[in-house]
Amino acid sequence: MKKNIHPVYHSVVFLDTSSNKQFLTKSTLQSSETIKHEDGKTYPLIKIEVSSASHPFYTGKKMFVDTAGRIEKFNKKYKQ
Repeated sequence: MKKNIHPVYHSVVFLDTSSNKQFLTKSTLQSSETIKHEDGKTYPLIKIEVSSASHPFYTGKKMFVDTAGRIEKFNKKYKQ
C-alpha cells in the first residue's frame, strides 16, 4: 500500500446537541474543539444535530430541525 495517503483514524466524541448525549467512537473527522470524556481523557469534539438518541424514528417523538439556514445558504449559492 502507498504511504501517507490514508486519513488519520482516531477516537472522537460525537455530541448530539439536541439531547446532550455523547458517543465515543473512531472517525477520520478532524475538529479544533475538544472535550473531556467520562474516562478522563480528552478527545476531539464533533457536534451533530441528530443521532439515534434524538431521531424521531428511534425515540417516537416528533422533532423540529431548523433547516432554514441551510436552505437560505443553498439558494444564495446557486441563485443566478
